[in-house]
Amino acid sequence: MSHITGLAEIVLWTADKEKSLGFYQKLLGLELISPPTLPNAFLRAGDSGVGIPQMIVLVPMRPEMLDQPRRGQLHHIAFALTPDGFDAQQAALQTAGLATRGGKHPVLACRTFYVDDPDGNEVEFICKE
Repeated sequence: MSHITGLAEIVLWTADKEKSLGFYQKLLGLELISPPTLPNAFLRAGDSGVGIPQMIVLVPMRPEMLDQPRRGQLHHIAFALTPDGFDAQQAALQTAGLATRGGKHPVLACRTFYVDDPDGNEVEFICKE
C-alpha cells in the first residue's frame, strides 16, 4: 500500500530564471507562490488534495554550470488539461511562436502535445477526451 498522495514538486535547473518564469508563469499561467527574494521560483501547478500544492520549482544554474554541456536528466514533465484548456493552451503556445508536437498518448489513448521550455526541457500536455 502506498502512502503517497500525489506529486509535490518537479525541480528544474534554469539557465535564465526570468525567461523560464515567462514560460511557466505567463504562457502556462502557473501561479508564482514564492517571495521574489528567494533565488528559486516556486510555481503552483495544481493541488494534491492534502494541503500541499503541486509545484514546478525553477533553480538558477550556478555560473560554473552554464559552461558545462547539458546532460538530459529529465525526460519530460506533463500537465493534465480539460478539453477546452487543451485547445486554448496549444493555441496560446503556437501564437507565442513555439512549435508544438502532437499525438495520442500510448497508454491513456487521449490527446497529447509537447513543447520545449526555454531550457530545452520537454513539457507534455494531456487531455483525457
